[in-house]
Amino acid sequence: MEFNFNSTEPLYLQVAQQLEEAIFTGSFAEDQQVPSTTEISKQFHINPATVLKGMNLLVAKELIEKRRGIGMFVKVGAVETIGHQRKESFFTDYILNVVTEAQKLGLTEDKLIELIERGYQNDTTEN
Repeated sequence: MEFNFNSTEPLYLQVAQQLEEAIFTGSFAEDQQVPSTTEISKQFHINPATVLKGMNLLVAKELIEKRRGIGMFVKVGAVETIGHQRKESFFTDYILNVVTEAQKLGLTEDKLIELIERGYQNDTTEN
C-alpha cells in the first residue's frame, strides 16, 4: 500500500481503494483476514479512525466483514462483486461515451465493432 498524503483524494478513500484493489488482485484472498486498523495506521502513520472509515466503506459494499473479537475478513464472493462493479463502471464511464462519440462521427455499430477489434489486434499486452 502507498498513500499520497498530498493528494486531494481523502486518505480514507485511498485506504478503501487500495484494500479493494488488493482483494481484486488476490493479495487478500476471500475468507482471509485483512490487516487491522491498528496495523495499517501504525505502518503508514495514518490515524486509526481514518483507516476504520475506509474499511467501513468496504463493509458497506459487502466486500469485507467484521468478525467480533477476531478482525476484518474478505467476504466470500468479494472478487466477483468487485468485478461486476468495475464492469458496470467501465460501461458507464467509457462505453457510453465511446458510443456517443461514434454516433457523432456517423459510425455504424458494425464500424465501431470493427474499430474495437482493430484495437484488440494492436494490443501488445497479454491477458
